[in-house]
Amino acid sequence: MSRLGNAAEDVTGADSPDFITSVARAFAVLRSFRPQERFVGVREIARRTGLPKSTIGRLCYTLTQLGYLEFLPAEEKYSLGIGVLSLAQHYLAGLDVRAVARPLMQELAEEVHSTVALAARDGDHMVFIEICHGHQLFRMSLDVGERVPRGTTALGRAGHVGLPEEERARVLASYLRGVPEVEWPKIQKGLRRAVEDYEKYGFVFSVSEWRNEVSAVGVPLIASDGKLLALSCFGPANELSRERLLEELGPKVAQLRDRIKAKLGG
Repeated sequence: MSRLGNAAEDVTGADSPDFITSVARAFAVLRSFRPQERFVGVREIARRTGLPKSTIGRLCYTLTQLGYLEFLPAEEKYSLGIGVLSLAQHYLAGLDVRAVARPLMQELAEEVHSTVALAARDGDHMVFIEICHGHQLFRMSLDVGERVPRGTTALGRAGHVGLPEEERARVLASYLRGVPEVEWPKIQKGLRRAVEDYEKYGFVFSVSEWRNEVSAVGVPLIASDGKLLALSCFGPANELSRERLLEELGPKVAQLRDRIKAKLGG
């Protein structure tokens, strides 16, 4: 059974009597939809979440009535509804850091001819809340709302090192339950190295580890409301060697983080 099906076991506070498992399962259904995916059937949602088809059927019906899903009779499948977009718009509108960060991010993206992204933690992934392009030929199909894995990306590693030390082990254990066991050594090694790199350099790396053609550097950013975010600068691996990341982009991303924090009042 996947992490989504075990949401009540994997979420902080899930053992509290105030934790409502049915709500967690409803959000597990919504999170089961993937980027660029228009329709998904009950059987596939059940497979991804680890929940029974009968439970998925009731959850999908309820979410459809509330506007968070839409049912397509011809396909006998579901798609995300307008209600999800409304929630996302309200969330983004409330992020002062996004408005402050965007012009500074765009400035750096154009200066170093790379992509600069700001992301927040979303379960086992990092979700883009702002992205700025500065390389005319390097434009990955990524946009606000897209998710990338936490274990192998600079954004994910930046989010990891930004956690309190005592929380990292718990979050890592939860994350590993959602990935194939064969990948555990690579992920654990990469996150350990990220902690070491952050302590030594003040930023973390991902050199052709998420995708062969992509290299990146990242730093954590604590927003004024205490929310843990991450900044990353990434581009073609053949242009961004570890040496360039270390000597140029890493320090610039760390400076960008500090400029954003200064504009937000520290």
